[in-house]
Amino acid sequence: MLNRNLIAGEWTAGSFASRNTSPSDISDLIGEYASADAQDVDRAIEAAAAAFPGWSRATPEFRSDILDRVGTEILARQEEIGRILAREEGKTLPEAIAEASRAGRIFRYFAGEALRLEGERLDSIRAGIEVEIIREPEGVIGIITPWNFPIAIPAWKIAPALAYGNTVVFKPADLVPGCAWIIADVLHRAGIPSGVFNLVMGKGSIVGEVIVRSPRVRAVSFTGSVPTGRRIGVECMERGKKVQLELGGKNPLIVAADADLDVAVNVALNGSYFSTGQRCTASSRLIVDDAIHDKFVEHLVEAMGRLKVDNSLNPGTDVGPVASQSQLEQDLKYIDIGRAEGARLAFGGELIKAETEGYFLKPALFVDSTNEMRINREEIFGPVASVIRVKNYEEAVAVANDTEFGLASGISTTSLKLASDFKRRSQAGMVMVNVPTAGVDYHVPFGGRKASSYGPREQGKHAREFYTSLKTVYVQS
Repeated sequence: MLNRNLIAGEWTAGSFASRNTSPSDISDLIGEYASADAQDVDRAIEAAAAAFPGWSRATPEFRSDILDRVGTEILARQEEIGRILAREEGKTLPEAIAEASRAGRIFRYFAGEALRLEGERLDSIRAGIEVEIIREPEGVIGIITPWNFPIAIPAWKIAPALAYGNTVVFKPADLVPGCAWIIADVLHRAGIPSGVFNLVMGKGSIVGEVIVRSPRVRAVSFTGSVPTGRRIGVECMERGKKVQLELGGKNPLIVAADADLDVAVNVALNGSYFSTGQRCTASSRLIVDDAIHDKFVEHLVEAMGRLKVDNSLNPGTDVGPVASQSQLEQDLKYIDIGRAEGARLAFGGELIKAETEGYFLKPALFVDSTNEMRINREEIFGPVASVIRVKNYEEAVAVANDTEFGLASGISTTSLKLASDFKRRSQAGMVMVNVPTAGVDYHVPFGGRKASSYGPREQGKHAREFYTSLKTVYVQS
């Protein structure tokens, strides 16, 4: 059965269909999904623009009830949805179920936020005049999401957009249409009015370009690669659109001399390799004090040796497959680059043969690396991490901040003094102390600094900064 795009409240076939298969088992066909052409995207944008006046003026309770129904259904179906997510993206089944649960909770959180939109009232400096500051929705929002969190990231963009009264045109990553279609189906059955939410699956060069360039789209929220994000940012700014970009990371984890070794190893293992390392917040640079370096590496290699790399659906799997053939080739390319640069591969880095044909890679750990190497400058986005030896804490902080990125950072230490110092000196938008750099809550801000992010933060109540505009009103009493 063909899974269709949702445009103006109708399921439409699109110009052609693409097959969605599992990276754990390339013979496992998840489904066939319609691909939109430029005309389909134009119709979706027109439908969203036409629906905006009614949706933006609907009562907050009406919007809240719809979002609550969506969240409730996703939570009720989290195991079923998680299984589809594990099949199409490659996360282990427990990770995938947890992501589905998170998506459901995000929709329910923003069902509450729809009822809590605040304004302000001030006295003017002029007698007899009152000032009101009102938040209003932007209009049509273009949402473009990546493949690594195929239901959570769409949820944390779509839910606030709708909660605050905007309409949406949503383009998911080509690699993971299944979870996107589920969101559209649940929203449709929850009673979302025609045109308020539109799903247009297909190639970024077609669908994404139309969204970014359309004068009817007032804001674009994008998560993905740095080159694509920068291009979208320029195009949006040239057209006077609001833009929100979440891009790459090359996240440091400092292991201080006083770190609890077991805690440090567990934090590094989780942050670097869980979800196959395919998280923008993954710990890809492990910056280790010389005093603890050798023991840390020894224990981390031992822990890596216990990881089970296998089909994402199999019980006991710790690390699933790389998400695609192209991503696997990128990971292998960087492993070759690391060797050529003089880093030593202490563990992994080779293909794994499993019972099913998929993209299985043994998690890789480089040692004897320096911060100037490409493997420590460029985002690999796979189960590959590097250890950088430093002589002391001061050098560790300098190395941690020596990157064009600034998404997440972490430190493993038993010293309150070092923890307090690092959380102030770290040039990242999110700082973790004795917890993995990857793993965030849905009710607090998400985002980074430098080349990692541009525009207002995502998630929590701070999401309103992107999805609403301020209006100042003067009233003569």
